[in-house]
Amino acid sequence: MTLLAIQNLSCQFGQNHILQSLDLEVGENEIVCLLGASGCGKTTLLKAIAGLLPTSSGTVTLAGKAVHCCRVEDRKIGLIFQDYALFPHLNVADNIQFGLTKLDKTERQAIMSKMLNVVKLAGFEKRFPHELSGGQQQRVAIARALACKPELLLLDEPFSNIDSQTRYAMIQEIKQILKSQNVPAIFVTHSKEEAFAFADKIAVMDRGKIVQLGTPTALYHNPINRFVADFLGGTNYLDCEIYADHSLQSPIGRYHLFPEMHYAPGKYQWMLRPEQILLKQDENGQGTVAEKLFLGQYYRYQIAINGIYLTAYQMADFPLHANVSVGFQCRELIFFN
Repeated sequence: MTLLAIQNLSCQFGQNHILQSLDLEVGENEIVCLLGASGCGKTTLLKAIAGLLPTSSGTVTLAGKAVHCCRVEDRKIGLIFQDYALFPHLNVADNIQFGLTKLDKTERQAIMSKMLNVVKLAGFEKRFPHELSGGQQQRVAIARALACKPELLLLDEPFSNIDSQTRYAMIQEIKQILKSQNVPAIFVTHSKEEAFAFADKIAVMDRGKIVQLGTPTALYHNPINRFVADFLGGTNYLDCEIYADHSLQSPIGRYHLFPEMHYAPGKYQWMLRPEQILLKQDENGQGTVAEKLFLGQYYRYQIAINGIYLTAYQMADFPLHANVSVGFQCRELIFFN
């Protein structure tokens, strides 16, 4: 069921159109990532949903209520900034209770205690922000936002201040917290790895528009165009031709396509991810190892084939300049015109 519905939303500063007739839906208990390069409009969209920026057109509906004309405090939306925005002069308990001034002391303390248990910080009530790690500060910010019982949580670059060694553990932990509290969320990042790990769905943005929306696996394996394909990971593009007899001619060989693959005859660019390319050392192979880079878990190869170069990720250790046969393994073939 749809919780948040954005229709035809536009936002501009002077003559600059930051968001352009944008549509987006977020389901109940769903985590959606806004992913894109700097300047694509993702943080602007987040602030527009929260009511922190004016919009020039469009509607924002939350739980069946139009909120685009509501004040920020009336939208029932929690917002966690990149730096968490904790009050340095308040301890953890007071930070969490900050938005609960309309409740009596007993109610405030009960909610605060519950939130500390939710974010696994029981016993940290009297500590101040400077006494906490980055991950602990983030959990306090989430506890403060959840204490006000928001219908939607917005997070701006939530993991940018977490060191790389603990980032993915923190991503999993925060995801479990949101799911356990049945709070849907939208978060902004420029990191595809964070998007893959945290989001149920990803909205890839470019120049104020959502180019493609879908699950992480769907977008990675079935990008709608080259922009999405390139943004989400490494790519190779092979000039190829599909014939009426369902055969495919490409630089790495000729293959027969299954009849149920309904590709019209013509010339295409065949997209293959580096990890979809299969290499095998073979004196009669059509490729040559032109470059080799060890990256710990795998080798990154540049394979020369008749004047073109393919990038391949393989665990096998092939000698530089060795001849290799080149194949592929993928569950679906992706072609662009």
